[in-house]
This record gives sequence, C-alpha cells and structure tokens, in this order.
Amino acid sequence: MAGSTIDHLIAMTVFLGAILIFVGLFNQTIQTAILYQRNRYLATKCSDLLDNMLLNPGTTYRINNKTVEWGKLDDIPKIFGLQDPEFTQYRLSPFSLMRLQSATGEPIYYPGTQQWYSNITMGFGDFLLVSTAKALNYSTVAKLLGINNTYGFQLTITPIVSIAIEETRSGTPLKLTITVTGKGFPLANANISYCLISVIKKQQQQGSYPTYSVMSGVSSTDNTGLAVLSFDDVSAGDSYALIVYAHISGLFGVGYHQRVTEDKRYVIPFVESFKEGRVILAHSYDVHKYGPPESAVFYNATFVHLSEDFTLREVENFKGKIGKINYGHGSQFYYDNITLPLNPGILIITYQSNNEYGIVLMPWGISAMAFPVVFGEDPSNKTWVATDIRQVLVDKVAYQAKLALWSLEGYQVIG
Repeated sequence: MAGSTIDHLIAMTVFLGAILIFVGLFNQTIQTAILYQRNRYLATKCSDLLDNMLLNPGTTYRINNKTVEWGKLDDIPKIFGLQDPEFTQYRLSPFSLMRLQSATGEPIYYPGTQQWYSNITMGFGDFLLVSTAKALNYSTVAKLLGINNTYGFQLTITPIVSIAIEETRSGTPLKLTITVTGKGFPLANANISYCLISVIKKQQQQGSYPTYSVMSGVSSTDNTGLAVLSFDDVSAGDSYALIVYAHISGLFGVGYHQRVTEDKRYVIPFVESFKEGRVILAHSYDVHKYGPPESAVFYNATFVHLSEDFTLREVENFKGKIGKINYGHGSQFYYDNITLPLNPGILIITYQSNNEYGIVLMPWGISAMAFPVVFGEDPSNKTWVATDIRQVLVDKVAYQAKLALWSLEGYQVIG
C-alpha cells in the first residue's frame, strides 16, 4: 500500500512538472508569435509611414497663383510631407529637406543674431547652416505624423551617385582625377559636365574685392569610372572650386572640390529666412573664436543654377554683391545680408583677406550640391528596428530615402 502511494506521488510530481514545462514553453511560443506579429506590423507601419512622407507635399500655399510648399516659407506646417508639389511620384522638395534639423553636425551659435543654426558641413568651404528657429525639429515632426510617444524614427536621404575629386597635380597645368561610383560600383562611360571657378588675384593694395573666372566643359568616364581634367590657366598658388555633374541612364550626381590659400579668415553663410531668401554673411572669427589678428574679409557673392544642358549659369535678374565684413560684435560691417531667389542653386562666395584668397559654396536647396540629410534619433541601440527604402529624385539628383522605425514600448520575449 505504501509503495503504490509513493508511486502515485512520484507520477503526480512528474505530471505536474510536465504541465509546468509545457505551460512555460507554450507561454514562450505565444509571446514569440505575438512579438512576430508586432514586428510584422512595425515593418508595415514603416513602409506606410515612408510613403506618407515621400508622396505627400504637406501644407501648401497659394502665392501669386502658384503653389508653394511649406519648405519655402518660415511657418511650421500643419501637415508634414516632403514631396515637391509640382511633381508626382517620388520627387521631393529640396527646400523642405533643407528645413529638417540635422542630426549629424553639432549646432553652431552665432552671436551676431544670438541664434543657433543646424549644421550640415561637408568639409571646409561647403556649408549649410540653417536657423533652428526656422528648421523643424524631431519632436515637432513626430507630432505632425501622429507617432509621438508611440514610435521613434530616423530618416536618411543620401545621394546614389558619389563623385570623388582628387588633385593629382597642383601646378600648371592643374590636373584633377574624377571618380564616379554608384552604390558600390563604378559608373563607366558616364557623361560629365564640369565648372571650374578660379579666384583672380589682384595685384593691388589690401581691401580689393576678389573676382573670379569660370571655365566649363564636358568629358566622360572610362570603363573604371575615372576621368582626368586638365586646366592650363590655374597655377599652384591659385584658389579655385571645381563642381562636377555626372549623369547616365537617368542617374545624376554632383561632386565638388576646393583649394584655398586662406582658411581662417573667410565668410560663413547662415540661412536666416526661407520666405525672404535671406542669408547672413558672417566673419569666421566671430564663429570659431580664433582671436587676433582682427582683419576684415572682402567678398564677392553670386548665385548660379544648373541649366537644362547641365552647365552652371548665373540666375537672371539676380544681382551679385560685393562687400566687406569686420571682426568683433558691434563693429561697423559686422555682418552682411544677401537675398536669394526661390529656385535651387549654389551661392558662390569668393573672399580675400590680407592678400590671401579662397572660395566658399552653399547649396540653396540640398540637391544643388547633393548634400545628404539625416533627421531623427539614432537607431543603433534599439532592440528591434524596421527599415524600408525608396529611390527618389530631388530636383534632378538621384537619392536613396531610408526610414528606420522602432516601437517605444520596448517589448521582448520573456523566458
């Protein structure tokens, strides 16, 4: 009798243990299934949200019988979207993208306006600094999209075509090697249009305004995606900027390279108003705090756009501007203003200080110089991130748009 009781107890214990194990495994299976459904829903939400951003122009306005997107104004839109309202499909507005507060470069403070500026700098002389008062921040866009406190995201817009420019000979003739690549492969036999802007040195006293010459031409890459450009009129001590456009089979990209003889005293452009097209030209010493010597910078500013034949041309009815900028708050000519038209292009600023020369470029609309955009939070430390991509055009330039999306609930399988 005692033996059978013990057998029953052992059997019951084994049975209860088996049930507990089964319940645990079943619970984990159910959680895994639920997690799979949530992740699948997250992936669907990511795709839908990306299309909502790219196929929707957001708030638009009627000004002078013309549809104007929110990116060309200073107001906060009531509806968020990045599509260019003049086009359909995946064609984005270069100005709406400009107004997204950058998640990469450190913000810059300028004491002249007592404001902070969102910073996209691609190297010395290639600036895009936008007033944070006019830029849209991450929390504002999340609210406009209706996903605040529910999802986190990061949107990246990167050029598909990359153009690297290397100076292989600095003296006369100047030689530059152009390398054109797509996403990991060279673009063979691509058509190239280029524009060399060379600063002309004046043999005059300090205080002269710099002028420049423009040399344009066409070429093509070889089977390895390389092209070599040669310029006889540029010597080793000259400052210049080369802008290169490459296009093949519907793909279009932009590259640029500068050489200067003065890299401390120069002009820094700050985008102050999109509606008015106003850009502030500031002295570099007031931004970087280099300290003495205090020397003025003399500049010559002009605005060009890309024509249908892939050449840079000055915008009609736009008057260039010459001037000087002094160092030190409260001084005369502390900073200057220039007004740009509401069309994509490049602001070119040649400068001179103490008989040293240089050149600065700023895109007006990110596509003019194929600047990338990174907007939102960093997804690298998130548990589960869904991503989706689209191929888009910004003006003429081919970009890849990628959205990373994650849930703020932080769910996971519990063992």
